[in-house]
Amino acid sequence: MTDEDELDRLLDKLTLRDRIRLLTGATTWRTAGLPDIALRELVLSDGPAGVRGEAWDDRGTSVLLPSASALAATWDEPLVEELGGLLASEARRKGVHAVLAPNLNLHRSPLAGRHFECFSEDPELTGRMGAALVRGIQAHGVAATAKHFVANDAETDRLTVDVRAGERTLREVHLAPFEAAVAAGVRLVMAGYNRVNGTTMTAHPLLTAPLKTEWGFDGVVVSDWGAVRDTLTTARAGLDLLMPGPAEEWGEPLLSAVAAGEVEEAAVDDKVRRLLRLAAWCGALGRPPVPARPLLRSRQARALARRAVAAGAVLLANRDVLPLDPGRLGTVAVIGAPAARTRTQGGGSAGVFPQDEVSFLDGVRAGLRGRARVVHVPGPVPDGPPPPLDPGLGTDPRTRAPGVLLRVLDASGTELHAEHRFSGRQLEPPLPPGAHTVEISARLRPRVTGPWRIGLAGFGRLGLHLDGRPLLEGEFGTTTDDPAVIHVSPPTQVVTVPLTAGTTPLLVARRELAPGTGRATVLGAAPPGPGRAEALAAATRAAGDADVAVVVVGTGEQHESEGRDRTHLSLGADQDALVRAVARANPRTVAVVNSGGPVELPWRDEVGALLLAWFPGQEAGGGLTDVLLGRAEPGGRLPTTWPAALADAPVTRTRPDAGRLGYDEGVHVGHRGWLREGRTPAYWFGHGLGYTTWSYEEISGPALTRAGEDLAVRIRLRNTGRRAGREVVQVYVSRPGVSAVEYPRRWLAGWAQVRARPGETAVATVVVPGRALRHWDVRAGAWRTPPGPCRVLAGRSAGEVPLSLETWVGEGA
Repeated sequence: MTDEDELDRLLDKLTLRDRIRLLTGATTWRTAGLPDIALRELVLSDGPAGVRGEAWDDRGTSVLLPSASALAATWDEPLVEELGGLLASEARRKGVHAVLAPNLNLHRSPLAGRHFECFSEDPELTGRMGAALVRGIQAHGVAATAKHFVANDAETDRLTVDVRAGERTLREVHLAPFEAAVAAGVRLVMAGYNRVNGTTMTAHPLLTAPLKTEWGFDGVVVSDWGAVRDTLTTARAGLDLLMPGPAEEWGEPLLSAVAAGEVEEAAVDDKVRRLLRLAAWCGALGRPPVPARPLLRSRQARALARRAVAAGAVLLANRDVLPLDPGRLGTVAVIGAPAARTRTQGGGSAGVFPQDEVSFLDGVRAGLRGRARVVHVPGPVPDGPPPPLDPGLGTDPRTRAPGVLLRVLDASGTELHAEHRFSGRQLEPPLPPGAHTVEISARLRPRVTGPWRIGLAGFGRLGLHLDGRPLLEGEFGTTTDDPAVIHVSPPTQVVTVPLTAGTTPLLVARRELAPGTGRATVLGAAPPGPGRAEALAAATRAAGDADVAVVVVGTGEQHESEGRDRTHLSLGADQDALVRAVARANPRTVAVVNSGGPVELPWRDEVGALLLAWFPGQEAGGGLTDVLLGRAEPGGRLPTTWPAALADAPVTRTRPDAGRLGYDEGVHVGHRGWLREGRTPAYWFGHGLGYTTWSYEEISGPALTRAGEDLAVRIRLRNTGRRAGREVVQVYVSRPGVSAVEYPRRWLAGWAQVRARPGETAVATVVVPGRALRHWDVRAGAWRTPPGPCRVLAGRSAGEVPLSLETWVGEGA
């Protein structure tokens, strides 16, 4: 590690031009290097659920973890630290120095498209889980990145939206998780695209105060990719690194601005010093370090990812159906399209190509092999575009290997590049000189005769041909400048064509490249399915003939993605009808929800058990089966309040009005808002069942505490069930009778895990940090903890707190 004096010495050796060159990316994912001072390029990568590396290439696979919402549902900081270590191991394997995670924005509205990539609705839970991930990543010499600073909680007009939030709201709610990450030692903070109170975040004073001054952040503030749009305001602010590069906004314009006295040279030096400090910490400055820890083996990584699936699974309801006893099962019906094609991750820049994906269906089959018969019925055809071609559906027309042929052509149609790929999803085809057209082709291997849906996603001029016959020709212009849509999830054009089982027709897709349209090209296909009535009848028969039915429903590829918010929380009439039909046919029905965030569950009281699996990552099937069969307890507790209907939620708005999005709820986000409005959700924040029951017996703590000091309370509870189990004991606080400021009715202040065998008592000690009782005094510009009564409540969710004690908060020492 290079010390500060050495950093100053290195800085003195650099010309102003060299220093400014370091402040913009050299490529999309790399910073600039300077061999003269032994500074190597830093490699950055997206990484909330898996470390992709520098390229979207289906041959470069990654371990895929459960979504951030699933990790927060564990309420288990040591486990999240372990998972951070797994991400760091993946980063080192791919030559990555910095992972762009965690995402610390809040679940402000259930409609937020990136809900799955964020931890929770609560600043305390988000802060602690985010800090745990930071510690886990950085313990292995890989830098973590807290993003997106700040109030970047929705996707609608996210590049330009102006969030209007009061100072107290920012301090107590939206900035709090970032403060926790800085306290955990995070090395980078990413400034978002949005504006806050009129100023774009890449030029915002908040990057300096409180981030760098009050909190003492000595790392690098990096822009979100493409978020810098001018030179002077961003260079004068606390932003240190502009990504991606090369970029026009800094570079030569910044050099000229410094020469003209419009930007102080000292400001440039501070930015460069921070970058050198980061490089030294990451081992990219001076002699390369010797890795202190071995990389995780594949078997270790998969076992940890599988354990995380069960730990985050939330058992919302259970009417004596779970866990299943394999010895009493003859036939298990697994119903629903997501069971066979499980959605393991959300859409957008967080996406990776998983090493291997175990669907729910494959997991149940493996878990019951040799014990019970497993039948699968897909149910109604899912909404949304056809999924990308996979090796099971097509072969390379040249090599006959499973997958597709990717070619790049010039304007005359001459081949410039060709290679075998595994998937029809090609987001970054190579761009040799003269590249004009991207082509994906495959010999299809349809197993079903009937009308197939063929989809081609991309912008610009698109064409589809089947055995030389045109299926689609047209110009499809861009409708947005959002990079997530252009480069990751462009819209899909769909045609229907009859295919015959046993044939091998040649499908060819082409898209012309044009400035501003990206190069993402996705070729997909979906087989015909039964009609709605026929599909529901088949599901009903299978469920009625089985000892237990597991019906899987979830959100489609067109929902829950970076770049767009949802417009509703419905799973759709077909999926709702499917669950109801299965539940009527078999009272021992387990409904499994495969989504990253809240959805409406109008049939929730009609099923035997209800299990929330989130976007569970590559080990989905194994982890879910462990829970179903009782090999693991469903460890999850909701990190977000789930409404029965969208209209019930206190905060739903994600669409700006005249460019502005008001955070009118103030500090009343999540369960705080539900409590203020006096509304009852379907499931409260913190809710989740295990495979045993608990009785909360007593809470104890001091009668007096000083302002600013931590408050330790003890909660005694008893395992009243027939199995050993784990309980997440949650502590909330309120300030009744303290009228100097408007407080929430109650808010989360801490939690602890306990384990006990049947009949045993356990004692949870929960430390309420002194900061949990303070508020931001806008007039004084300081934190205040007014004296007076404080009520401490304990229970299993924000809506179930049977124990309470009163304490008095006195003046601080």
